Amino acid sequence: MLPLFSPVPERRRRWLLRLVAAQVLFVLLVAAAGYAVSHYGRTVALRTSPVDPRDLLRGDYVSLNYDISQVPRRLWRGEEEPRRRRPVYVQLQPTAAGYHRAVAVYPAAPAALPAGHVVLRGWIGNVWRQGLQLRYGLERYYVPENTGLGLQRQPLLVRISIAPWGQSRITGLEKLPADTAR
Repeated sequence: MLPLFSPVPERRRRWLLRLVAAQVLFVLLVAAAGYAVSHYGRTVALRTSPVDPRDLLRGDYVSLNYDISQVPRRLWRGEEEPRRRRPVYVQLQPTAAGYHRAVAVYPAAPAALPAGHVVLRGWIGNVWRQGLQLRYGLERYYVPENTGLGLQRQPLLVRISIAPWGQSRITGLEKLPADTAR
């Protein structure tokens, strides 16, 4: 009869420890990457109009529709025609009202930018004759339970941190002052 708990061979134990250490290191690196974006990134503000859905498993979140999510086709700076699901780089310019607006859309990262401008990486969601629909991976923001209704259909200012290596994340959400609303 075999024992209920057989001893683990030394070689297998070292392999298991290395596997656990690799998983812990991966989780720590993912967390550090998020903090690095906030620390080293440049913060920009974007105007948005939220829709307030609810996810039964994850709680309240606000689905964000940025002003820079639909841009005119004239902002396209590529030689080839834009195509769905292709990466793009959106040049953002600060405005006097305190938020950023799209001034150009490139198929590759631009080499040089004017002072004060920043680039946000995204991809093309849809192409129309007159415009482009863009996605940034920043369209969903989770909020504390039962607070999503207070943000429903109200213009917001979303603070986004954009790291020098292109990664971005939402760092804050605030109600837009009435005098700057659409």
